Amino acid sequence: MTAPAITTPAASVPRARRLLDLPGVLLRSWTFLTFVFLYVPILFVVLYSFNSGRFLLIWRGFGSNWYSAALHNRSITTTFTTSLVVAALATVVSIVLGTPAGIALARRGGGWVRPFLLIIFLILVTPEIVNGISYLIFFVRANLDSGLVRLVIGHSIYNSAVITLIVHARLAGLDETLEEAAADLGAPPGRAFRQVTLPLMLPAVIAGGLLSFTLSLDDVIISTFLSTAGTSTLPVYIFSSLRTGLKGDVAAISTLTLLVTFAALAAAVLVLRRSGESAEGVAQTLTGTKTMGRTS
Repeated sequence: MTAPAITTPAASVPRARRLLDLPGVLLRSWTFLTFVFLYVPILFVVLYSFNSGRFLLIWRGFGSNWYSAALHNRSITTTFTTSLVVAALATVVSIVLGTPAGIALARRGGGWVRPFLLIIFLILVTPEIVNGISYLIFFVRANLDSGLVRLVIGHSIYNSAVITLIVHARLAGLDETLEEAAADLGAPPGRAFRQVTLPLMLPAVIAGGLLSFTLSLDDVIISTFLSTAGTSTLPVYIFSSLRTGLKGDVAAISTLTLLVTFAALAAAVLVLRRSGESAEGVAQTLTGTKTMGRTS
């Protein structure tokens, strides 16, 4: 006689595997701790912006008085307006410079592509403090005293590189057959660009512009070096105000700026999603990772 086979419930095997998957548990735990490290301080700023007490870090109860104080503070409203103007102008300049560069990278390949991409990546990875010092020296040598013009140029250099990669990523993921079909049907290059290429890349241009706006709005280091009297941006004002002590109006205006930033990023993602991009495609387009497959 043969001994009866001992069967193990099927549900216990996956459970045992999950318990033994120690590397996976550690990786998920580390990811969770990373998110806590990054976002809990931001949550504290948002929470304490509703502190009704006189000092930011001493909780006296819930209230929205600091938002009213921030919106009636002339220094805050002036610097916030300057930040919006600089971000808007820098976005326009970045789109004008970055869009043609992205089209050329995606549609006019050649030996120049790799050196040009190297320049783009150098702009992105160079420490901002190095960029800020170099821009300041250049503008002083050029006798350019307008703080607004300095800020727009300084922000546009970095943001143009970002938009170049985003437009490149968008076009690199699209087949050229539609453009070639338009040419075969007799459409001149200008008309083919307006009716075929431009609609295809427009979501990336809009998303890149929104991302450029948020990057310019939040910039601190370059703005610190390039600001002049009367043209300080809001991040520079907030950074300077920390030296005299934390107050609720700083937390309130920081929360409002955070909302504007999130709204712009959400709009960029929405534009790309409505254009037919998958969630993975949106992430690749915004980070420019699609460019690697076409240029390597």
